[in-house]
Amino acid sequence: MMRLLALMLLALAAAPAAAHKPSDSYLALQVDGAQIEGQWDLALRDLDFAIGLDANSDGEITWGEVKARQPDIAAYALARLALRSETTACPASVTAHLVDDHSDGAYAVLRFVATCSGAIAELEVDYSLLFELDPQHRGLLRLEHAGATRTAAFSPERSRQHFAMAELSGWHQLRDYGREGVWHIWVGFDHILFLLSLLLPAVLKYANGRWEAVDAFAPALWDVCKIVTAFTVAHSITLGLATLDVVSLPSRLVESAIAASVVLAALNNLFPVIRRGRWAVAFFFGLVHGFGFAAVLNDLGLPQGALALALVGFNLGVEVAQLAIVAVFLPVAFLLARTAFYRRAILVGGSALIVLAAGTWLAERALDVRLL
Repeated sequence: MMRLLALMLLALAAAPAAAHKPSDSYLALQVDGAQIEGQWDLALRDLDFAIGLDANSDGEITWGEVKARQPDIAAYALARLALRSETTACPASVTAHLVDDHSDGAYAVLRFVATCSGAIAELEVDYSLLFELDPQHRGLLRLEHAGATRTAAFSPERSRQHFAMAELSGWHQLRDYGREGVWHIWVGFDHILFLLSLLLPAVLKYANGRWEAVDAFAPALWDVCKIVTAFTVAHSITLGLATLDVVSLPSRLVESAIAASVVLAALNNLFPVIRRGRWAVAFFFGLVHGFGFAAVLNDLGLPQGALALALVGFNLGVEVAQLAIVAVFLPVAFLLARTAFYRRAILVGGSALIVLAAGTWLAERALDVRLL
């Protein structure tokens, strides 16, 4: 158990600085009869890695450089996307090239039309973009038909998926966005590290100038319940406000603030200033993390006719992932709390590693530089 907990902290702390926003593309398909109208947003940094866009190698990709490679971009992308109705291919052709901004930078936008031989009852999507170069890449799909929306994620393990048009129901939307919420926590290392920074001292109490193990499991569990509840309530508030466009903050500011929250939470374990009421810290910074969740949810594309379902589903997915982390972490931490290994290696060493990782994220996001 000791080894498992130590490895988990080391793996998280060693995560890349861009871990909060992994390589994604956004594929929107609207099915109407035998025709599919599509829009595919691909990160310029990914396209540059795959086919080379920066012609003069100055580190900046200009519109002129993108425009000059439009045929190559279209050929590269469409060769890695196959649409079929039943077993019949639906050939696609690009109708427009655009550029758009997402929360993590500039994207090339391909608009295309695919025509099938007859009305589409079941659609097969075969997606293989960038998998040969980046196994962590994901293709995020938004599929619309007859006013209903489904989402899905493509990975090397799930590169081919089938969708029955009759199954695009509200339940599927709730489930799909819930799955996205779970996935976002698993790949959002800054959210995990923030939560772990608050959980690490939950099985300890600060007395006589040092951390000591709590006497019973119940107080630790109650402390964790308050922390998780405060974080949940806070990020739910700002997730809703940001998604509904009531409040909008610059992505760079939000991402920097999230990294800063991780640094401060971990530093408090090393130099305890806030020893009680850490639920208030979770609430305050949870408001910031909610804006980060909203950026991901907006990038996925929200179905306007089922906005509430999407919000509820995504939020429930986030909570399920958080509770899974707590369920694994807390019992193990309680069993180890009386050992010097936990207090020194896990609490102190783990918190120091978290400060190092999150400090790197903060510098990169605030200064817009690449350190790792």
